[in-house]
Amino acid sequence: ASREPQHVRDLYGDTTQGRQMLIARRLVERGVRYVQLYHGAGQPWDSHSKLEDSHRRLAKESDQAVAALLTDLKQRDMLKDTLVIWGGEMGRTPTVQLPATATMGRDHHHDGFTVWLAGGGTKGGYAHGTTDELGLHVAENPVHVHDLHATILHMLGFDHERLTFRYAGRDFRLTDVSGRVVKELLA
Repeated sequence: ASREPQHVRDLYGDTTQGRQMLIARRLVERGVRYVQLYHGAGQPWDSHSKLEDSHRRLAKESDQAVAALLTDLKQRDMLKDTLVIWGGEMGRTPTVQLPATATMGRDHHHDGFTVWLAGGGTKGGYAHGTTDELGLHVAENPVHVHDLHATILHMLGFDHERLTFRYAGRDFRLTDVSGRVVKELLA
């Protein structure tokens, strides 16, 4: 990363997350087809306590680096061919996790959470799906994890239905013999 011009290093920021994002861009630029980054040691987003303070800090740590990566990929005309996926394996309940204490957090919630996609054939500025007014249940346009996987595979050029194989009398595939491509997400 030291070979990058100072204005590019400044764009990403002199933080662990910034350096990771810059290295990721450099790897993609050199033809690496898959790069996965983690934010923080352990599971810092798993906020069963101190959620408000933790998520504010974690979002602040990520914000500049993520914006820099997307900006840099776009300026280099690489974003259209690079799929960026940001998310975790679950969301957080809209209610406080008991017992309620001064270090309140929220429990795991699989019915309402966010994963965002950028570049790689996605429709920019589009939000798909909503929860009810409490954020407890899906209200419109649910996307099952198998749908997300089918959509990502489609953007990578794979037909998830053709990846089916039979084992022990049962069909298997990466999307567990279900899933649909969410065409509304595609540019």
